[in-house]
Amino acid sequence: MKNLRFGAGLPGIVLTFLFVWVAPVSANQITLTLHDPAALAAGKMLYAEHCAGCHGEKLQGQENWQNPLPNGRMPAPPHDKSGHTWHHSDDLLFRITKLGTEKVVGGDYKSDMIGFQGTMTDRQIIHVLSYIKSTWPAEFQKMHDGVNKRAKLYGN
Repeated sequence: MKNLRFGAGLPGIVLTFLFVWVAPVSANQITLTLHDPAALAAGKMLYAEHCAGCHGEKLQGQENWQNPLPNGRMPAPPHDKSGHTWHHSDDLLFRITKLGTEKVVGGDYKSDMIGFQGTMTDRQIIHVLSYIKSTWPAEFQKMHDGVNKRAKLYGN
């Protein structure tokens, strides 16, 4: 019986490409990419297209974002260092972006944050989150890395 190796020859290259760029991402595969200029540029464009309308062109969030709106829902928070995005693991941020806050939080929680599952691919969501993280000062990126380590140890 022949051993099939990922990456052997042209078929392997095609399979590797399909696996890395097309296959859905599972929770344990969420890793934001801060050192890939192409991914960050794509994330910046996607953020401008899909996120800036609520979260602000400069990631500043909506005014009075910590106080409920008249409808009881919370305004869109900032994604810069002044917000709480960096307090959450990559996995949680990914799930919220993909599925929407209501589905992730559950219960009677209501949110205007829709899921982008039908709008962006998993990789595109990771690119957006990578772009957001890339805008934080190094100390916040490092604190966020700690959040990710704790989440892996204790399961979000």
